[in-house]
Amino acid sequence: MGLRVPVVNAPMGGVAGGRLAAAVTSAGGLGMIGMGSAGSAAALREELRHTASLGGRFGIGLVKWVVDADPELLDVAIAAAPTLIAVSFGSDPSWIARVRDSGIRTATQVYNAAEARRAADAGIDVLVARGAEGGGHGAMEMATLPLLDAVLDAVSTPVLAAGGIGSPASFAAALAAGADGVWLGTRLAACAESSLPEAGRRALIAAEGTDTVVTTAFDVAMRLPWPARFPARVLRNDFTARWAGHEDALDEQARAELAAAVAADDPRTAPIDAGQGVGAITAVTPAAQVIDELCSGAAELLARH
Repeated sequence: MGLRVPVVNAPMGGVAGGRLAAAVTSAGGLGMIGMGSAGSAAALREELRHTASLGGRFGIGLVKWVVDADPELLDVAIAAAPTLIAVSFGSDPSWIARVRDSGIRTATQVYNAAEARRAADAGIDVLVARGAEGGGHGAMEMATLPLLDAVLDAVSTPVLAAGGIGSPASFAAALAAGADGVWLGTRLAACAESSLPEAGRRALIAAEGTDTVVTTAFDVAMRLPWPARFPARVLRNDFTARWAGHEDALDEQARAELAAAVAADDPRTAPIDAGQGVGAITAVTPAAQVIDELCSGAAELLARH
C-alpha cells in the first residue's frame, strides 16, 4: 500500500474522522475514517472533505449491521475510491467481492482462527486480529498475542494486530510476533486531530489500564442493535458502576440521563471507548508525534535483539 510505517488507525466511530485519517496518512501510515453506530452516507460525505487531497491514500471502516440498515453507506465508500474498505461485526462476506471488483482492498476484524480462515477463503485482503484488550466493540474471546499466533498459523493473508497496543514495547511485541502492522485505536483517540470532545480526551489522559470495563449497558440503554457477541470495552464511570451487569433493569430515567450526558459530552456518564493500553496516553499530541514515538521506539527495541 506504499506506507512508510506499519500503522493503520482503527476506524473508531465518532473519533476517527477525516482529519485524523489525513494526519495518519501524512505521518506515513494509512488513515481510516470510521463510521460507527451513528454512521450514515451523509456523515461519511462530510468526513471525506478532509481526505480529498490524499489521492485515495486512506481507508474507510464500516459496521456490517449499520451498512445493512443504510446500504448507501457502502455505495458512498466505494465511490470515494479509498485504498482500503473494512467491514466488521458481521458474518456475511458478500460485500468483499463487490469492493474488490471496484479495485479497492478489503479488511475485516477476526477473533479466532476459524473466522480468519473463512475470511481468507472469501477473498479478504487484510485481516485484523483484534484481541480482547482492545477498546470499543469486539468479541472478548482471546488476548491479542495468542490470537495473533492462532491467526498467523491459520492463514497466509496479511495480518494487523489490534488490542492493547499503546507503547513502543507493545508495538514491537506485535511486530516481533509476526504481525504485518498494527491497527491502532485508543492510543490515537486523544490526538489533536481526533473528533473526540475535549472532556473525553481528558478522561483518557487521566485513565490507567485498569480503568476499563466490558459491558453492553450503553448499547442496551441507547437501543443500539449490536450483536450480543460484541460488547464494548469502555472507561469505567458512574453509568457502568450502576448498570454494567444489570442491563435488564435499565429504565427510561436511566436512558434519559444517558442521552443528556451524551449530548453534553459528560464522560462521568457517557461512554468513552478505551482499550487496556489507555495508560500510555499522557497528553493531547499530534498524531504524527504519537506515530513517530511508537515507531522509533519499537525500531530501537527490535534492533537490540
